[in-house]
This record gives sequence, structure tokens and C-alpha cells, in this order.
Amino acid sequence: MAVNNKKRKLRPFIRETLEFLKELAVCMLIVFIVGKFIVQPIEVKGSSMYPTLQDGSYGITNVIGRRTGHIERFDIAIIYIKDRNEYLVKRVVGLPGETISYTDGVLYVDGAPVNETFFDEAYVSTYGADFMRDIEPVTLKEDEYYCLGDNRPHSSDSRVYGPFKEDVIVAKGALILFPLAEFGVRTW
Repeated sequence: MAVNNKKRKLRPFIRETLEFLKELAVCMLIVFIVGKFIVQPIEVKGSSMYPTLQDGSYGITNVIGRRTGHIERFDIAIIYIKDRNEYLVKRVVGLPGETISYTDGVLYVDGAPVNETFFDEAYVSTYGADFMRDIEPVTLKEDEYYCLGDNRPHSSDSRVYGPFKEDVIVAKGALILFPLAEFGVRTW
């Protein structure tokens, strides 16, 4: 009779354990799908996007928006560098097929000047002419983007890596969650 009681007590435990494991597996699958295909957590490392994004900020980025929408000029892009197993956060300044250059700190697209209205002019003025050095014309292929950090003197970007292929741009935009003083959406 004691053996039957042990079996009866063990059955609910096994049933509850299996139910817990099933729920855990479903939750893990949902987290994987959301993290891979909808939003992805990000941490801003370094000052290359200062003052738009602060070093040490945490947030999420829009993976599904990248998969369903087009990349546009001045979008904030999350770029995966496979060789370094590292993500970069940069701003798209050149689109496929365009010729990009900088002269005297001015962006030229196909020979026409383009105003970069996102800059913090007070911060830019602290560097003067050294904020953005001249870049000889670069003509992008049909699947390439030219991306730069907003803190041009302190950014490793397309000036170092060359144009980025479309398939390494994994997300665009960012919702900064922490620090709370920086809370908000940064798309461009």
C-alpha cells in the first residue's frame, strides 16, 4: 500500500514538471523568434555616434523594419562585422549606385551638396574643419551603403571598412531604454 501512495504522489510531480518544461520551451521559442526576427537588444559601445547615441546606452533595434522596409539616407543602421563578431551603429549617408564625397565638411551625393541636419552644431563647431576630413568620390555598387558615425573624428566606419553590403545591415533605428535621460526612439 505504501508503494501505491508513492506512485500517486509522483504522478502529479512528473505531470507538473513536464508542463513546466513545455511552457519553458514555448517561452524560449518566442524569445528566440522575437530576438531574431522582430527586435534585437543593443548596447552602444564607444563614442562614434555621440551625441546622438551615448556610450553605454541600452535599447532595442528594429530587425523587422529592416527586413520589410528600405534603407534610407540618414537612417541609423546596425551593421554586423562577421570577421570581428561585432555590431556597429552608424548612419547611412550613401545609397546604392550613388557617388559620395566630402569636401570642406560638406556631403556631396552625385555632385550635389546634401545638408546633414541631424548634427549637433555646437558639438561640430568644437572641431572646426577637423570634424570631417575630405573624402575622394566613392561610387557605390547596387548593394552597397556608405555609413559614417555622427562623431566623425572618433568613428571607424566606411572610411575604414569601405562601403557596407546590404546583407550586413541587420537592423535600423533604435529605441533607447537606458539611461532614462536618453529614453526615446532614434531613427535618423
